[in-house]
Amino acid sequence: MVKPFSTMQRETYLQKMKETELDILVIGGGITGAGIALDATIRGLSTGLVEMQDFAAGTSSRSTKLVHGGLRYLKQFEFKIVAEVGKERAIVYENAPHVTSPEWMLLPIIQGGTFGKASTSLGLKVYDFLAGVKRSERRKMLSKKETMKREPLLGEKKLKGGGVYVEYKTDDARLTLEVLKEAVFRGTQAINYTKAESLIYENGKVVGAKVKDLVSGDVYDIHAKKVINAAGPWVDELREKDHSKKGKYLHLTKGVHIVIDQTRFPLKQAVYFDTEDDGRMMFAIPRAGKTYVGTTDTHYLEDVASPHMTEKDMDYIIDATNYMFPSVKLNREDVESSWSGLRPLIHEEGKSASEISRKDEIFESDSGLLSIAGGKLTGYRKMAERIVDIAGRELGNKVKCKTEKVILSGGDVGGSSNLDTFIREWTEKGEKLGLTEVEAKRLSNLYGSNVKRVYEIIDTQGNESVHYDLPVHVFASLVYGIEEEMVVSPIDFFNRRTSALFFDIDYVRQWKTGVIKYMNDRFHWSEDQLNQHIELLEEEIHYATKPVETRKKN
Repeated sequence: MVKPFSTMQRETYLQKMKETELDILVIGGGITGAGIALDATIRGLSTGLVEMQDFAAGTSSRSTKLVHGGLRYLKQFEFKIVAEVGKERAIVYENAPHVTSPEWMLLPIIQGGTFGKASTSLGLKVYDFLAGVKRSERRKMLSKKETMKREPLLGEKKLKGGGVYVEYKTDDARLTLEVLKEAVFRGTQAINYTKAESLIYENGKVVGAKVKDLVSGDVYDIHAKKVINAAGPWVDELREKDHSKKGKYLHLTKGVHIVIDQTRFPLKQAVYFDTEDDGRMMFAIPRAGKTYVGTTDTHYLEDVASPHMTEKDMDYIIDATNYMFPSVKLNREDVESSWSGLRPLIHEEGKSASEISRKDEIFESDSGLLSIAGGKLTGYRKMAERIVDIAGRELGNKVKCKTEKVILSGGDVGGSSNLDTFIREWTEKGEKLGLTEVEAKRLSNLYGSNVKRVYEIIDTQGNESVHYDLPVHVFASLVYGIEEEMVVSPIDFFNRRTSALFFDIDYVRQWKTGVIKYMNDRFHWSEDQLNQHIELLEEEIHYATKPVETRKKN
């Protein structure tokens, strides 16, 4: 059976797109591009998508990993953004409960801090109202004693009390993949590692793109009635190629997060706190035996494809953490891994990085190129709706957006209220296949309803795992990644498909040899290709675990 999102189908997809005219070609395979592809396809528009890196390799795998309502935007009086994304997060949760989960967030009130008791209470109440928060998840104000009980690591000396409200944790890369997989299942043709090198014009109008398959080196002319530029941090690069970068432009800022094992930072409760020096808000969030903290917000002018943590970034986050949680006493050696991502914001004169609005904006050039930039992970569906509305009108398509009720790939678990029952049932089924409870639960949580396919691989191909010295659960995830999620390189698997690079670096180190060996056998890499993949993975491990300045000194 031909699997529509298999790595083995990349060339077939490109050839098919070359031989026909699409209604829409999306350039960019992050959450925005994925959302556009799904929306357009559901409206009946033939859609293709190309991404020059792996899907979600840019900003969409490097966020704070929250589908959140944007409490911080109340400080900027961005009421419309708060209202829209607050409602959107509930939609994301219902459509993809396996990659989204409610998380009570604690906002400590400290002496000399940004928020006082009255302003915190009012702010959270306004937030609940604007975001349409359901009654069971509305804010609660806490005494100092109640706040310390929720999180004993907080510094008691300056603490005056706190407030709690609900945010939603997510795996940003997997959310992007599930959106894209649903789009592909419905008819989108999507290919990673395929770069739009130039645009194709007829009579001054964009009619497609010349794209290069970075795996094979082949070049394809892909024609489309509308081309949508959703390239994230590279949006302006494509606008420059179109000679339409005028007026507003992107302002890139870098956000860094660090990961610490819970044995060193045993955080019980997710905390949203402001830093001592500049009052910037930061998150500390427990996840799968780790605690991660971030983020920074600094102007960025370097290589867009490779933002990395610096020693200054690391020290800033460590200092902020030690200020809020003084008993922890973190140091550089406690940082197991990190990630750095870029926010493509719309430039606004006279505003600092942290003050610039996160609202999205659409640009339409004289050539007909549609570009979209800015925005937030949470608001991806509405961003897609707005730009597909424009493209649809120009194409004579009058179908309205229907994605509000579309269950994403992996989300068919019987609704968010049934997720725990689903996980329990499929964990038991995994144990019957020989998995441990931990292994089966991890797979069920990671893949949602798609775990059925992963278990099929274990049942029918699991014996092969011994040839690669891989445990069967790792082997099955890898095979599934290649056949159902277009894994092209080892870093795709260890980063965007499993998040192990960030949250389980030992998993990467332990299984990298077997993973590379299996992929080499499956893809028949040349010696040069094999060495390139090994080098890339080692480089990514290094960058995830060491700040840039340290690397330069070695």
